[in-house]
Amino acid sequence: MTASRLATGGSAIDRSRPIRFSFDGTTVQGFAGDTIASALLAGDVAVVGRSFKYHRPRGIWGAGVEEPNALVDVGGATPNTRATTEPARDGLVAKSVNATPNALVDRNAFLDRFSRFIPAAFYYKTFMWPDWHMFEPRIRAMAGLGKVDAGWASPGLSDQINHHCDVLVVGAGPAGLAAAKLAAGADQSVVLVDDQLRAGGSLGHRAGEVDGKSATEWVDETVANLAANGHLILPWTTAFGIYDHNLVGLNQRHLDGRSDTLWRVRPRRIVLATGAIERPLPFANNDLPGILSADAALAYLRRHAVLVGRRIVVATNNDSAYEVAEAVAEAGADVTLVDIRRDGMPAAPVNARVLKGRALASARGKLRVEGVTLDDGSRLDADCVLVSGGWTPTIHLFGQARGKLAWSEARAAFLPGDPVDGISVVGAAAGAVCLSDVFAGVADAFPGKGSAATPRSTGPEATGGIVAAWPMPGSKGRIWIDYQNDVTVKDVELAARENFVSVEHLKRYTTLGMATDQGKTSNLPGLALMAGITGRTVPEVGTTTYRPPFTPVPLASFAGARVGELMAPVRRLPLENVHRASGAVFQEYGGWLRPAHYGGRDADADRAIQDEARRARQSVALFDGSTLGKIEVIGPQAAAFVDFLYYNTMSTLKPGRCRYGFMLSENGVVFDDGVLVRLDEHRFVISCSSSHVAAVHARLEEWRQDRFGRDAVYIHNATSEMATLTVSGPNARKLLERLKLGLSLDDADLPHMAVGHGRYGGDQVRIARVSFTGDRSYEISIRADRAEPLWAHLRQAGQALDAVVIGLEALMILRAEKGFIVIGKDTDGTTLPHDLGSEGPRAKRKTEYVGRRSLFTEEASRGNRLQLVGLTVPSGEAPLPTGAHGIDRRDGKLKSQGFVTSSYQSPTLGRPVALGLIERGATRHGETIEIQHLGKIRTATIAAACAFDPAGDRLNA
Repeated sequence: MTASRLATGGSAIDRSRPIRFSFDGTTVQGFAGDTIASALLAGDVAVVGRSFKYHRPRGIWGAGVEEPNALVDVGGATPNTRATTEPARDGLVAKSVNATPNALVDRNAFLDRFSRFIPAAFYYKTFMWPDWHMFEPRIRAMAGLGKVDAGWASPGLSDQINHHCDVLVVGAGPAGLAAAKLAAGADQSVVLVDDQLRAGGSLGHRAGEVDGKSATEWVDETVANLAANGHLILPWTTAFGIYDHNLVGLNQRHLDGRSDTLWRVRPRRIVLATGAIERPLPFANNDLPGILSADAALAYLRRHAVLVGRRIVVATNNDSAYEVAEAVAEAGADVTLVDIRRDGMPAAPVNARVLKGRALASARGKLRVEGVTLDDGSRLDADCVLVSGGWTPTIHLFGQARGKLAWSEARAAFLPGDPVDGISVVGAAAGAVCLSDVFAGVADAFPGKGSAATPRSTGPEATGGIVAAWPMPGSKGRIWIDYQNDVTVKDVELAARENFVSVEHLKRYTTLGMATDQGKTSNLPGLALMAGITGRTVPEVGTTTYRPPFTPVPLASFAGARVGELMAPVRRLPLENVHRASGAVFQEYGGWLRPAHYGGRDADADRAIQDEARRARQSVALFDGSTLGKIEVIGPQAAAFVDFLYYNTMSTLKPGRCRYGFMLSENGVVFDDGVLVRLDEHRFVISCSSSHVAAVHARLEEWRQDRFGRDAVYIHNATSEMATLTVSGPNARKLLERLKLGLSLDDADLPHMAVGHGRYGGDQVRIARVSFTGDRSYEISIRADRAEPLWAHLRQAGQALDAVVIGLEALMILRAEKGFIVIGKDTDGTTLPHDLGSEGPRAKRKTEYVGRRSLFTEEASRGNRLQLVGLTVPSGEAPLPTGAHGIDRRDGKLKSQGFVTSSYQSPTLGRPVALGLIERGATRHGETIEIQHLGKIRTATIAAACAFDPAGDRLNA
């Protein structure tokens, strides 16, 4: 027996509530308050996992988020959970990862024997020849660590909360509690978060006294006062990322089994009191089970009453391990402390032997440590080795906020450098060692708050005294730098030999500090080793970029309630119920629920659609176009803004006029089309495609923020505020005149592509004379809540004119007859404006606009580009299938030369009409090509896109 549970002690556990759970099929006993890791240690379970690449046996190293080895699958629902942060619960089922059948007996352990043949980046070199795909299936099968149970059911939707506060304090250790206390005393709202269930941080297991009170008493009192004064305290909550404008992402876990909660917090100020992480020491076989962080061992002892060994070697290069050695010796262990320093150390721990000026050369053992060899060749028996290689401040969040780091020789670590606006770093994260320094740093971060409010350390004080102990080039044996990713000293040396000396290249070549570890224990030793290899200093080597999340966040937290209709909410017309009462059959189009046709579900849909389209050409049609975008662009630079956003020049548009134009992506591809309305000198309305409203709005905001300020341009999306009712057809003007809207409809006063204003029922209406059918058309925009009376009046007045209400399917026929396109249907992800016949701005426009540069690339000028055309077939034949390909039989092979994008039977023309994208189509009008679909071949003639009223006489323009 080595590790064991002591009969007394353990501040975190409740001995009156015993629990039992299983690990790899074996029953483990513990108490409420245990983590999986502490219960496994108490049960003397040494091997808890297997390393990623070589499947070496690994034991528990840490006591928190720094743990690289003890990853477990919990209940098949949560893979790769750190055993050190997961509470042990009665009936819990945990399984080691990356091990078959279990961690103790792993069939893939033989891979370690071939480690010399599979060093860092071996797969880049080994599996490229003769073909990567030969090896890929097996490599993918072996990749990854944990597995999700396919039958797992979610406990429910994750909550997402947006919150604002004056001060967000990350970390509830002594520094964080002091900062929260000072902020609260200054009448600022505080949110205090900590990734532990209980506040206190290092005070939960390290010696300390504050304001004459025990550490526990001071922590409990401070937390109680904060809560009593209405401040928000979030235990078991990790701040995983800092994003633009100091948005902080928090992931809160729950003991009652609920899904995690995602918090999006926007504080006025962030205080990072994130502490520091203890580093390993470099020696051969330093990854054996039974080799732990010294601080973790102290935490297990004082929080969980677990003594991690009976014959313990404590190896260190700093003072912090002395408290550990004394504590485990007092608990009954036989302790030898090996300190690489020869002088300047604290007093020797009671009941512990101290070897000065010595270092560990290697550890002995197979499935667990059995002893160590010192650098002078002497050997010590040991069932546990506790190591302290110094402390690395947890500055991940500071780095995510673009904070620069500064190297400290005295601390042998990177500390926060130049301050970042709105962010303060305090405590061990800022390099403080003793409580007095911690509280002094907090006071400096809150100047003028009064020294009386600042906590004071009145008990024992920690000291540093570190002498750097980095991995050395050319070291004998296998010295592990990154436990999680199986990176050794030799791997870093190999990277250097192959010139991967940049820290970012080193990281990717060796996988050092990647995955969930994010360099918590491995980053600094790896950088120091590369510095030694290349003859540089550690700051000259630099650091990698810290990226969120700091610890893994469940995907369910990011998803929140966005499932089903909440994932892609169906948008509804203001007049939906009115259309349903009229027999509308609804379908979803671009996220909107819209009438496809009328006549009810029992009607012949094809016949109803054809009848609607025919009657629309004969008299007048009514159509609900409320889904069209109505995004207002306002401001002194609004004209310059729309010029930059559109392919066409829009600033020359006169007030009261409209213009059709394209928006392009940065790669020149047509992003959206629509009509731009200029209301006055500084106000435009963008009428974009129904399915692109959200995307266009986001795009406008993105470019406004990039090039224009709010004082120059303001954007307001009024799409949902207004309904748009369309009147189209030869008798459209007659119908509108019967409504007496208070404006002249004469063509001289309201010509095609003009806009006017009138009134209906006391409400102002905007009337745009634009057309998507090719007939005279008017789009009437009115407040959405006032649309129903107007629609009823239009229908009643239209009876005398044989008006017809049409759905979207009939409208698609009408627009296709005219050759009007639908973006995303008659275009694809490569369509440029000149492919659609719009060459003018590309050839003539000199000012800058989005996508301009991409229109002059070699690809954009390629002679065989797909171009918009019409495709005709003889009367009596069926319409061409949408998606059918035009084929080219040259060279004896079938080759696609484009495809059919839209195809309908035209009741007006008495024959099918179709649009397509065909190679060099603009120059091939009159040519007959073969069309293939599902093995059947037909012929079609390439024609102009407009098949109906090509002169535009019916527009009365």
